[in-house]
Formats: sequence, structure tokens, C-alpha cells
Amino acid sequence: MTASWRFSTLADRHRALGSKLEDWSGMGTAWTYDKDADEEYIAIRTKAGLMDVSGLKKVHITGPHASHLIDLATTRDVEKIYPGKSAYACMLNEAGKFTDDCILYRTGPNSWMVVHGSGTGHEELQRASVGRDVSLRFDDNLHDLSLQGPTAVDYLSKHVPGIRDLPYFHHMQTQLFGFPVMISRTGYTGERGYEIFCRGQDAGTIWDRILDEGKSAGIIPCRFTTLDMLRVESYLLFYPYDNSQKYPFDNEGPGDTLWELGLDFTVSPGKTGFRGAEEHYRLKGKERFKIFGVLLDGKEPADEGAPVYRDGKKVGVVTCAMYSPLVKKSMGIARLDVDCAVKDTKLEIRNKSGAIKATAQPLPFDDPKKTKRTAKG
Repeated sequence: MTASWRFSTLADRHRALGSKLEDWSGMGTAWTYDKDADEEYIAIRTKAGLMDVSGLKKVHITGPHASHLIDLATTRDVEKIYPGKSAYACMLNEAGKFTDDCILYRTGPNSWMVVHGSGTGHEELQRASVGRDVSLRFDDNLHDLSLQGPTAVDYLSKHVPGIRDLPYFHHMQTQLFGFPVMISRTGYTGERGYEIFCRGQDAGTIWDRILDEGKSAGIIPCRFTTLDMLRVESYLLFYPYDNSQKYPFDNEGPGDTLWELGLDFTVSPGKTGFRGAEEHYRLKGKERFKIFGVLLDGKEPADEGAPVYRDGKKVGVVTCAMYSPLVKKSMGIARLDVDCAVKDTKLEIRNKSGAIKATAQPLPFDDPKKTKRTAKG
């Protein structure tokens, strides 16, 4: 089987913009376009950008035991998620280590959609489904167009009644340009944004019309990898690039705890019984590292995978980095020794081009109170 076995109906549009459709999670995805990525980053931070994130995997879960399955497989209290609401959640293995993250969409009393990335989310859901009255269906016809940025709501409000009243992490079944869609107020940018779930046969028309009508308002197509610039500022982790799957410890298999990744907030207070729960709670206070921010001197961004040193000793690695043309700062996400994950700790990033002075800084760099993505009206 070839690496890419899943296909976006927007592939030709990405090729026309200069993409070679590199593989991500089994789908040819627009890692590159024939233009400067800074333009796309600025558009999403100041206006809006449209991305094809159909490489995310969509799994429909229906039946009397649907909620029980999700309760077993994920860290969230499903009974607090009502139809029309969604929640960010994690999945663990029996060792209490992170295997995937996802968004849970409750679409009805006994129906859910789980959207996850390139981890083992589908496998975790299948494992929890054994012996239960439930149906799992992988849906690759369902495409996901992400319209992100402060003016996204202004554009959509012309076509979707009630979109301004849709709260953060809620979704609605509606129509866009006469096509059936589910629009979710979610995204991966730190901005106010929306994901438009549509049929594959409708994706091209929706993509073209948004870009055509939105051009005068500054809406432009954006490559998938522009997310790397945005996620550094907004503390959005990306499996496996921030994980020990890519940066393993000596003499240890892959796997990080939610305490180490800063994702322990995804465990609903008091919840037990989910896969890996006992080990998750036992591992609190036993962190081997912490995900933390690094702020570099000058304009040069850190290399991906650049080692981090303090007083001549290696204390971490930079997993993703960027230079922001808006705030004029170079910053990154890093895996740091616990005693170094303290604000203003002096560090040194060793790029291939030479060493750069840096300081440890808490994440996120941008909008720590999440006022942009949760704005009303």
C-alpha cells in the first residue's frame, strides 16, 4: 500500500497553488504552496485564512453504548457533553501514557463523532467497542475546511443565520451555499475560527466560493504547515512531533504523561475508569520533563530538534519553532528538564548555524486567557 491511501477532493486545487501533496496521516496534504508562509500566518492572525484539514480522521459512533465507549476510551466526562457541544479530550494506553488527542462531538443522544489526528485514536475506540452494542464507522468522504481568523465570523454571518451566537466548542447542523454542513466553532490556530464539515463532492464548490467572495476581505488559502507558526504561539501540541515518539528517552519506549505534556486539564475532575486512569493518577509528580516555551534572542528561529543547554548541560530539545513577523520575536515549544521549565531560566539553543541565547517562558505566548477564540457576538 502506498503511503497516501486517503484522498482529498481538493487535491487539484492544492497542486495549482504549488503543493506536491506530502503525506500526513495517510492523506496527501498541502505542506507547501508557491508563496511565503508569513503571508498566511499574518492573514489568520489579522483577517482570515482557509485550510483543508481533511487529513484529520473522522469516526462516527452510534448505538446504545456509544457514550459508554467514549467514557472508557477518553479522559472526558461524557455526560457533561450535550448534543451540539464538543470537548477536547485525550486517549491513553494502559501505562497511562498519551496515545492520541481528539475532539468529541455529540450529535445526538446516542450518536457522536470523534475527530483525531495521526495517533492510535481509531484503534483505542475499536478496543473499547468490543462486546458492546455500538457501531463505529470511519468517514473519509467527510471533508473538513477550517476558516480561521478574526474576520471568519463576519464572512460566515452573511450565509449562516445564528453563527455569531455559536459558542466556543459548540457546533450546528446547517447549510452553506445550499449544501448540508456541520459547522463547529473549533480550530487549531488560537484565533476565533470555524471548521466546516462537508461532503467530499461539495468541498470544491465551498472552497472556491469562500476564497472568491472573501478575497476582498483578505481571506486567502493557507497550507497545512502554517499551523506550525500558529501553534507555537498558542501552545497547541501536534502528535507525534512534540512527543517521545519523535524524541525518545534513552532506554525507554515512547509515551508521555499528560502531566508532562500539560494536558492533564483534559481529565474531567474526579473521573476514573478510563483506559490508563490508575497509572495516570499514579504518575502525577513523577514528570521526566515539561513542555515549556523558549524565547530566543534575535530573529533566527530554532532548528526543529535543536538541543537546549543550560550551563553546558543538555536539558531539552526544541520541537517546533518560528519567528513572528507580527510581534518580532523568535520563539519555540520545547521539552525541558523539569527544573528548567521555570520562567526566565537562561538557556542556550544550539542551532546548526551556531548557539543562540534564550530564556524559558510559560506557554502560550499569544492570548493566554483565550479571549480571541472565545469572543462573543
